[in-house]
Amino acid sequence: MKAVIQRVSEASVTIEGVKVADIKKGLLILIGIEDADIEEDINWLTSKIANLRIFGDENEVMNLSVKDTNGDVIVVSQFTLHALTKKGNRPSYIKAAKPEIAIPLYENFIAQMEFELSKKIQTGQFGADMKVALINDGPVTIIIDTKNKE
Repeated sequence: MKAVIQRVSEASVTIEGVKVADIKKGLLILIGIEDADIEEDINWLTSKIANLRIFGDENEVMNLSVKDTNGDVIVVSQFTLHALTKKGNRPSYIKAAKPEIAIPLYENFIAQMEFELSKKIQTGQFGADMKVALINDGPVTIIIDTKNKE
């Protein structure tokens, strides 16, 4: 499971002209799921993200998490995070999980993130053509891969 976490001052997701998610200060999380991902990956990753200290404290030092700041979160499925680009110029997405595997894991990720933060998480729509808008605050962008836990 791969995640791109962006600290945002605002973010939104629009599908077919309808805004389906809209937040101010918080995180925009792009999540890519592969066949090898399991519930343990979800539990580890959601805990890591919820407690990631990337928000400024009273001295503007990154000491606070989205949980500490009561920030909002949008989660968007992003199979292209698993693009393989070694051969040629057309990316291969063979490592990305098919919907029958990815959708339940995506839904479990959202549910676990809601549990970690004790609040509702906004989302895009799995498989939809989404327009994602954001103002990256910092900019702060963190990439986490559950296959490289450190």
